Amino acid sequence: MSQQSGPATSLQDIIAHAKEYGFVFPSSEIYDGLQAVYDYGQNGVELKNNLKTAWWKSMTQLYDNIVGIDASIFMHPTTWKASGHVDGFNDPMIDNKDSKKRYRADQLLEGRAEEYAANGQQDKSAALLAETGRLLSAEDLDGVRELIISENIVCPISKTANWTEVRQFNLMFSTQVGSVADESSTIYLRPETAQGIFVNFLNVQKSGRMKVPFGIAQIGKAFRNEIVARQFIFRMREFEQMEMQFFVRPGTENEWYEYWKETRLKFHKAIGLPAEKLKYHDHDKLAHYAKAAVDIEYQFPFGFREMEGIHSRSDFDLKNHQEYSKKKQQYFDPELDESGKPYGNYIPYVVETSVGADRLFLATLSNAFVQETGEKERTYLKLHPALAPIKAAVLPLVKKDGLAEIAQDITKSLKPYFRTVYDDGAAIGKRYTRQDLIGTPFCIAVDYETKDDNCVTIRHRDTMEQERVPIAALKDKIGEQVAMERILESI
Repeated sequence: MSQQSGPATSLQDIIAHAKEYGFVFPSSEIYDGLQAVYDYGQNGVELKNNLKTAWWKSMTQLYDNIVGIDASIFMHPTTWKASGHVDGFNDPMIDNKDSKKRYRADQLLEGRAEEYAANGQQDKSAALLAETGRLLSAEDLDGVRELIISENIVCPISKTANWTEVRQFNLMFSTQVGSVADESSTIYLRPETAQGIFVNFLNVQKSGRMKVPFGIAQIGKAFRNEIVARQFIFRMREFEQMEMQFFVRPGTENEWYEYWKETRLKFHKAIGLPAEKLKYHDHDKLAHYAKAAVDIEYQFPFGFREMEGIHSRSDFDLKNHQEYSKKKQQYFDPELDESGKPYGNYIPYVVETSVGADRLFLATLSNAFVQETGEKERTYLKLHPALAPIKAAVLPLVKKDGLAEIAQDITKSLKPYFRTVYDDGAAIGKRYTRQDLIGTPFCIAVDYETKDDNCVTIRHRDTMEQERVPIAALKDKIGEQVAMERILESI
């Protein structure tokens, strides 16, 4: 029997499975949907919540010096002036005059570089990426257009190179607050969650008596008016971020950057993503705030793409908020340096970890999707038991002769400890298949022998092996396997 999953599986397979089995639906589908917006179904919300719980606990439960907040989506508009988003949060946009389709200019060039790399022309690929980064850093949009033309890049729809000028496109959604819509009432839907942490830096530090180094974690929605939103939930206009800003003493940022780079990779391995599908990608073009930046990429069905970013942000954010708000964002450090002098007041440097909850969900779902071929074909989701939407399903062999009542009692007894469902519809083989398709790691079969020996048969999802277990042992046996601690102890 052979297996295939991950990149061997097409994205369309994942999308179809996600919809059919209650993981992800197109938003407002009865009205033909809304481009690049999706809803999480009954199984998807459980998986996503489990991923968020694993991340949250790995940040706030395993560390004495990291705490969480939940900042508002709406913020004072000057926040985004200070952060650089009003003036600098742009993507280079280009249109094809024949197809009327819009593209990100940098992604067209990156796509050509990937083609070079796939053909073994690594030097040519690297040179193109370097030149793209140079032009974008210099804001030479005419040069970007000329590079696209010189590379003979055509629109995949029209097959022509009839391109418009390259223009900058701000990605922030704006709206009005209050009863009068004018320029002074304009506010923004936040394009990232990080600024909610920065403006609360002193609130958290003082109220929690936090000492540098310390971190602030947050999970929340962010919004970006993407030029090209595509590849299912990989790039959406409404998405969820899981970010942690780690405030450090200036001069120590490099060691903390390396620490979090290594630690975050451990997390992804701990939730079940294999090492061979993960890699680091150092940024050629740094963001305006960054001293160093690296992506943790996952091999999605459409190739290696960014899943999480680790950034050394220097003191850019707090310094700018201090300048724009006219309120000091300094920390008093009473400890002494190597020469015996007190560190005194300074603006901390920041090392950021930022992972997209939706991208992590897609990576987890893609990696778990297994199609077995051979003597017996089977499709199942090989999810880490702690992440599975349903941990156990209780299945009576038949609905009569008291077996259903025993199964219902078992279900009720397990529900307080982990998510357990009861299912008595169709033949038991079909019920096993249903649970396999949503990733349930354990199926508990109640048969006639159960009435005599108070034991049930546990069927394991991945191996399909079965074992006889006393009813009284179910809570501990299954509970140990599905506990979130199984992930946390691996980090």
